[in-house]
Amino acid sequence: MTSEKIQSTLTMYGIKNCDTIKKARRYLEANHIDYHFHDYRADGLDAALLGQFIAGLGWEALLNTRGTTWRKLDETTRQGVNNAAAAQELMLAMPAIIKRPLLCAADGSMLLGFSEATYQQFIQEKS
Repeated sequence: MTSEKIQSTLTMYGIKNCDTIKKARRYLEANHIDYHFHDYRADGLDAALLGQFIAGLGWEALLNTRGTTWRKLDETTRQGVNNAAAAQELMLAMPAIIKRPLLCAADGSMLLGFSEATYQQFIQEKS
């Protein structure tokens, strides 16, 4: 990455105290990449926005079944999350269960998760 500031309309979605979010934000800031951070807890999450994420990535990809929030659910609740509508209902009620970070570009493309290599490639494609 160059040291000049890249003008972009990237939005990162997640929860500010998440360790992976912190790593991703440090990467963007260290590389002078302009972005907006949307915290699900502070800024909210509505069904329309979540619906766009599900349409673009699929509910299975968005649902973090390896995290603490999922593991704390009772077995009946976990078994009931077997389609997009059930997953969306759960994610709206418990945004911490959404895999993060989710980086979205102005053109509607999305990148879920964080690695320096995938961020670098995604951002280069959007510049």
